[in-house]
Amino acid sequence: MPDCSIKDELEVLTRGAVETIQHEELIAKIKAVRGKGRGLRIKVGIDPTSPNLHLGHVVLFQKMKQFQDFGHEVCVLIGDFTGMIGDPSGRSEIRQPLTREAVLKNAETYKAQIFKLLDPKRTMIRYNSEWMDALSSRKMIELASQYTVARILERDDFQKRYAASHPIGVHEFLYPLIQGYDSVALEADVELGGTDQKFNLLMGRTLQKVYGQDPQVVMTMPLLEGTDGQRKMSKSYGNDIALEETPFDMFGKIMSIRDELMFRYYALLTDEAEQEIKKKHPMEAKLQLAHILVARFHGLEAAQAARNQFDLTVGRLSGADALSEVPIGPGAVRLVDLLYSQGWAASKAKARRLIEQGAVEIDEKKCLDPSFEVSMEGVARRDIKVGKKIKYYLVEKD
Repeated sequence: MPDCSIKDELEVLTRGAVETIQHEELIAKIKAVRGKGRGLRIKVGIDPTSPNLHLGHVVLFQKMKQFQDFGHEVCVLIGDFTGMIGDPSGRSEIRQPLTREAVLKNAETYKAQIFKLLDPKRTMIRYNSEWMDALSSRKMIELASQYTVARILERDDFQKRYAASHPIGVHEFLYPLIQGYDSVALEADVELGGTDQKFNLLMGRTLQKVYGQDPQVVMTMPLLEGTDGQRKMSKSYGNDIALEETPFDMFGKIMSIRDELMFRYYALLTDEAEQEIKKKHPMEAKLQLAHILVARFHGLEAAQAARNQFDLTVGRLSGADALSEVPIGPGAVRLVDLLYSQGWAASKAKARRLIEQGAVEIDEKKCLDPSFEVSMEGVARRDIKVGKKIKYYLVEKD
């Protein structure tokens, strides 16, 4: 665990959270494990209802990584059992249940995506079918007896559906109970979730007390708005930015968000200092945001290639402002391959046409030969122009 004060640790861990229930309990829990060679168990639950995670999920995983960096044990609970029910939070109608096969197939895709954010060696992956499949009918009835229908109907989403005479499935009442029981099974110390999950998260505290455990601390995080800037990011709303997007598509979607939403993305998805970001021109700041996020999920080279392709196809930058450094080599590279690899052309065939049409200049001289080999031998820099306004300069890789 890093050598820092509990106050400094808490400042990082609670930064950006909407609520911490209860803050004093979190302090006590951290004090209790200090110097004992172990950390708290931090839980995040996610139902595999679709194949891809998106940037909205990253808000929670970003916070989870901060806990991990302080030496705490993080547990990603994949709700392969609850995924067949469907979370009723924020829903105005009954979800269509998923088959076990569909849920498990989606769950497999989550692992690789999760490990783009968290250290796989220090991340526990669990499935709630481990204990729910083994729970007898008698135990399920005992679990259901711990809460009343009246209390569950206090939920805003259930209230609205009940008042509007919209159907509520009995199985939906079980969802928060099972999510709460997951915390019992895992003996969670802290559970993270979006603000729309508060009812379910608090259920974990209630059931842990019933089963004789210390109640978990609940930390709610803001919901990230999608590309429409209105509703929370969700595949079902068509406003999501999936982690498995191509680098260029991810870059372009981030560039499409409104300037005011960009600062919220910075706050919830990065560790960048807000004051430094606000000193930049909005376009420069948004380009930096897109580069940071694409690099995180696809690597630095892919991020630079996406930026280059964005400049070329969207053409928002011009003149000196468009100059971007592109490391190449060592050795020589065919011009057509360079254009394709950097994303300046969508295919090698299109790269060849650009060159043959005189749309590519090297050091202010047109190059019409697609097989021309670009080398940095004997020079520190070469300028290259692709299209009418887009300029880059090439430097040799270290």
